[in-house]
Amino acid sequence: MQLNRNSGQERSSHGIPAVLLSEDREQAAVLANRVDSTQLGRVVFSHLGLPTNGSSAVLRLLVGQGAEVVLVEIESHRPQRAFEAMELIRGYLPEICIFAVGEVSQPNLIVSAMRAGAVEFVDRNANREAWIEAFARYRANRGQSPASLQRSRVYAFLNAKGGSGATTVAVNTAVALQRLTGKVVLVDLAALGHAALHLNLRPAFGVVEALQSFHRMDASLLQGLVTQHKSGLHLLAGPQQPTSQAPSANDLMQLFDLLTSQYAEVVVDGSGRADDMARLIQEISTITLVVAQADQASLWSARQLSIALRQGDERGRAGLVMNRYQKIPGMSELDLEEATGCRVFWTIPNNYAAISAAVDKGSPIALQEKNPLGRSFAELAKKLTKAPDAAERSLPASKPASNPSKDSQVGSGVLVPSLRVGR
Repeated sequence: MQLNRNSGQERSSHGIPAVLLSEDREQAAVLANRVDSTQLGRVVFSHLGLPTNGSSAVLRLLVGQGAEVVLVEIESHRPQRAFEAMELIRGYLPEICIFAVGEVSQPNLIVSAMRAGAVEFVDRNANREAWIEAFARYRANRGQSPASLQRSRVYAFLNAKGGSGATTVAVNTAVALQRLTGKVVLVDLAALGHAALHLNLRPAFGVVEALQSFHRMDASLLQGLVTQHKSGLHLLAGPQQPTSQAPSANDLMQLFDLLTSQYAEVVVDGSGRADDMARLIQEISTITLVVAQADQASLWSARQLSIALRQGDERGRAGLVMNRYQKIPGMSELDLEEATGCRVFWTIPNNYAAISAAVDKGSPIALQEKNPLGRSFAELAKKLTKAPDAAERSLPASKPASNPSKDSQVGSGVLVPSLRVGR
């Protein structure tokens, strides 16, 4: 049902035409007034209710009104209705950009909205300036279809525990991908960035500045914030000072919208992350790889991280990279999978001396084509680029534990929980 606006109210004929879909009459009126006040956007009509199928009249109204943007309000007590409406709009009208409106304090709503097709998430109580920024970003990207905003692949690496080598694996995989495909960016999302040291770079800017400048971010500004390695790899460096601050889900999603529109491959170093940020990293990734070693503490930590990552997630996009790996009698890859809950995606041979020397020199071993470690990273890069979707499907489906409170023993005293991960 279309909501009536004050007929005596002056409405600008300029600005980006937007349609507002809400299930709350009073809130719809408030939102419409805020959008109109920006002078960048204008609500051409508001509709009470959300589309539920392809024959919904509101879909025809969206086309008839020439809307470029549709604002979908999310009711926090029944958000699924809004997510389904977004998916429907995205499916039938892919050329229209979706702005989700809801509680920014609930990261799960933001992530779900972005998955459903939203390109912006604006807080329900946002002020005029926040709406101006949202429409300004849309105007800067005008001409790109929403589907084109996220088209490249994202590979994330998380440590099972400190010292497992996620940064080393992420850096060398990124270098190998750069040599294989070109136009790769490595994003250091660790609380304290070490990737620059592995590349012998001295970045002046990085992730912190990118998030602080996002209200005016575009491709040109992004290029001023990355640092280029001699291999051609671009680095968006992590914080150079310890910080406990983490970006919001909305900010991170928007940053990766831009990154995936500018680069062919995106590699994420999430070293040290076992918090909410780890979940956010997984949400934006094509596949998340947990880096572990074949010791009891590392395998136990990999299991706990796998359990945390799989909660509320059903698509199975996590795998295991065994670093510094050498076969141990009595322990097979199946034992490792049972111990961690992850399918072994790749194994990297053990040569600590060579890796340590490469890190000290700031010269990634992936550049050494004749070194077995360099070849291993080259092959890992090939596997990632060949079929990331197939890699996801190859992961085991969720399997309930027969007795999750007890762990069985196998091989050399390695814990083997009876839990398996799957998205």
